[in-house]
Amino acid sequence: MPSSEDALRGEITGSMVRMIANVVLTSHAVAQRLGLGPTDSQFMTLLDVHGPLTPGRLAELSGLTSGTVTGVIDRLEKAGFARRERDPGDRRKVIVQRDEAAVAARMAPEYAERAEELDAVLRRRSTDELATIAAFLRDLLGYDA
Repeated sequence: MPSSEDALRGEITGSMVRMIANVVLTSHAVAQRLGLGPTDSQFMTLLDVHGPLTPGRLAELSGLTSGTVTGVIDRLEKAGFARRERDPGDRRKVIVQRDEAAVAARMAPEYAERAEELDAVLRRRSTDELATIAAFLRDLLGYDA
């Protein structure tokens, strides 16, 4: 018979699997409604998390080929969510950045309900519980904040 600690680990693992599946499916549905592919929307997340990036860095972070990255950037530009700009420090380089106005007007509303749900769940937690959740997520993601 599993211990209560084993049972909790199993519950957490199962919940994480269901949460990941839910996030992926939600992301795919939002991308489809916006006329984007799943990879396109994930590039928007990379640009949100890391800020403006070169196509080469997008390829490194995503594990995709440079040709595939070019196609994704082309689609994001066509949809109005991103743009290529010359790097002011090195005019030979191109930097890809999000169009924040388009994100705010068209993409953010797609995630607003989920953001409100997450905020409501987090507001029900004590400061100590929030610290534990934050530490867990840092460990899971493999970085120190």
